Amino acid sequence: MRRLQRLFLLPLLLAPLCALAAPGVDAITTTTNADGGQTYTLSIQVLLFMTALSLLPAALLLMTSFTRIVIVLAILRQALGTQNTPSNQILVGLALFLTAFVMMPVFQECYQVGVKPYFEERLELNQALENAALPVRDFMLAQTRESDLELFARIGRFEQMQSKSEVPFSMLLPAFATSELKTGFQIGFLIFIPFLIIDLVVASVLMSMGMMMLSPLIISLPFKIMLFVLIDGWSLVFGTLASSFLV
Repeated sequence: MRRLQRLFLLPLLLAPLCALAAPGVDAITTTTNADGGQTYTLSIQVLLFMTALSLLPAALLLMTSFTRIVIVLAILRQALGTQNTPSNQILVGLALFLTAFVMMPVFQECYQVGVKPYFEERLELNQALENAALPVRDFMLAQTRESDLELFARIGRFEQMQSKSEVPFSMLLPAFATSELKTGFQIGFLIFIPFLIIDLVVASVLMSMGMMMLSPLIISLPFKIMLFVLIDGWSLVFGTLASSFLV
């Protein structure tokens, strides 16, 4: 019983010592510069960086060429009629690597104007982020239709802008995503037409032969695969997708 009482009294005896102990490391510490700006400690910078990492999937989907590429590849698989071949994992992997290829010049420019000067302590964090966002912004503006910009400007009731450089990012992002969806479906439609013609021809032949119980997809699938392989379809699709982002 006495041992239990001592255990309960031990925190009370140590409380004054804890109060006299040195304070711990502050979670957030800011330093005011001579020009009035503020610099955050390394701990808060790491916290901001980890928060930004959680937003990378959404940024990859909506701010790069990934959306257009994955839509075209999905429509191509549907046009071939191969069900789950290639699988979703393979399509996403192909889209990711092709996105990296298309966006590599933009990423290199972001590194040169924003990331590298920040690591060399020639720029503060806020200025480095602004510089690194400029190449991505230029890429998005080059791929966005003016009609989509006007649509979201009207919906958001933004003031009239004299040039594209004045377009706010809150309006550019949905306009760019809408343009990418349109372009992806347009390219997918053009890819779908030859395979649709093969399906129609096979269905007409089967109907004329009275083989109405036989699915035309079973007969047309080998012909569509053979056509796609003979014309080197993967190279044509990837080349068309990559060249569609050139301005």
